[in-house]
Amino acid sequence: MTHLDPGQARRIALRAQLLDARRSRSVAEVVEELTLLQVDPTAAVAPSVDLVLWSRLGDEYEHSDLTFALETERSLVEHSSFVRPVDDIGLVLATTTADLHPRVLAWVAANDRFRADVLAQLAAEGPRTAAEIPDTCQEPWASSGWNNDKNVNRMLEMLTLLGDVAISGRRGRLRVYDLAERVYPADLVVPSYDDARAALDRRRLASLGIARATAKGNGGEELGAGGAGEPATVEGVDGEWRVDPDALAAADEPLEGRCAFLSPFDRLVYDRDRARELFGFDYVLEMYKPAAQRRWGYFALPIVYDDRLVGKLDAKADRKAGLLRVHAVHEDFPWEPAIGDAVEAELDALAGWLGMALTRA
Repeated sequence: MTHLDPGQARRIALRAQLLDARRSRSVAEVVEELTLLQVDPTAAVAPSVDLVLWSRLGDEYEHSDLTFALETERSLVEHSSFVRPVDDIGLVLATTTADLHPRVLAWVAANDRFRADVLAQLAAEGPRTAAEIPDTCQEPWASSGWNNDKNVNRMLEMLTLLGDVAISGRRGRLRVYDLAERVYPADLVVPSYDDARAALDRRRLASLGIARATAKGNGGEELGAGGAGEPATVEGVDGEWRVDPDALAAADEPLEGRCAFLSPFDRLVYDRDRARELFGFDYVLEMYKPAAQRRWGYFALPIVYDDRLVGKLDAKADRKAGLLRVHAVHEDFPWEPAIGDAVEAELDALAGWLGMALTRA
């Protein structure tokens, strides 16, 4: 059993997430190390994928770099709600296919002719958005929520999970779909479920550095390490952790840290329990709360400084006015001057990257 003090655990987590002073060289390199970027349309400051990449790559990053990696270089692929390395797609297909809910499989089976029509349309006409594909469903998708009667969207999503269809790119915010064989590598191998699950657990733990074996998620992606890594304890925190053995060698080395603003979907903070236990960081994404009940703001960005999570930035990009409006900077504890100076410098960098003037709302 490995025993870590809180500083060692934090350093392991931050290095694994590329949040020390080193800068990565490319979008593909970042995603390879992090294993995924969560796609979310909220762009109060910038879309989550762009915030995550900017926080690792710096001011030279542009969204077109991600588009190039996805649509031209094909080193990355969008699958479900995530951008992943294309080399991982076989592992993902092996697990998502096996984990599909029986209701989904029954609906696809009941719409066999509809499924064939969608595949034939893509084969004959090439990449298409959902709106460009006729709805010939036999049994509509019934839901009380957002997806009610959106039959083409649902079929395309299910065929993506089943590995028949792939997301080949985007037109604005709209996904463009094509036959998987035209998007994924010709030598794609889909391993057994058990082998894929173990490989993804190892990849996930390497990207986190340290994690619980199991962790509460909200769908879409596991947060725990499964059986990967080595068992560990963290001083002052109850229970057992799993730690990436490759990260232990540098656990005692001082962290060359920096200041960074994180997306609420950033993997350093996405597991809110882990962030609280390892960093003492209390955080909730409050955009779903009434304004009067928010403590930190609609889309507050967690703030990293050195080896700590130190506060939250409440800001909004006013694109029409060309302004980055800072509503508040919340300090989790009274900051020493060096933290405040670093946060101000990072605010200037964020505004410059967005091409906006900085203003206090």
